[in-house]
Amino acid sequence: MEDMIPTMESYIFGCELSAKTNHYTFKVEEDDDFEPNLSLCTISLGAEAKDEYNVVEVTGRDHNDEDITVPIATLKLSCQTMINLDNFVIQPPVTFRLKSGSGPVMLSGQVMVAPTPLDSEDDDEEEESGDSDEEEEELTPIKPANKKMRN
Repeated sequence: MEDMIPTMESYIFGCELSAKTNHYTFKVEEDDDFEPNLSLCTISLGAEAKDEYNVVEVTGRDHNDEDITVPIATLKLSCQTMINLDNFVIQPPVTFRLKSGSGPVMLSGQVMVAPTPLDSEDDDEEEESGDSDEEEEELTPIKPANKKMRN
């Protein structure tokens, strides 16, 4: 029987931030077989928004696995009601917070779930050993071919 190759799946994501609910944390249960990512597409003001600055910030993990908080959107009804993030991808857990303003602010995107490669440690070891074999081959001197001219 052929091995089934897992495929990437995606799900719609959406949340609303307001004065009543000013933060939302997106997290998933850890699973060694799948690696989820959140791809944000748009952040927009809701129909009930006032003409005030609404600042949305995100707290996630940086490459050193430390928390980092950065603003990702500043919206105002009279000048900018929506921004396109062009698939801003972040790994959970991540917290979105309405830092200022009363909203409502809508965040939308998709959750992408990719299968984790099986035996990734074994593959890394093979690649490392493969690299060393290649280096050894490169260091092996090449003997010139005998040049015999025939007339």
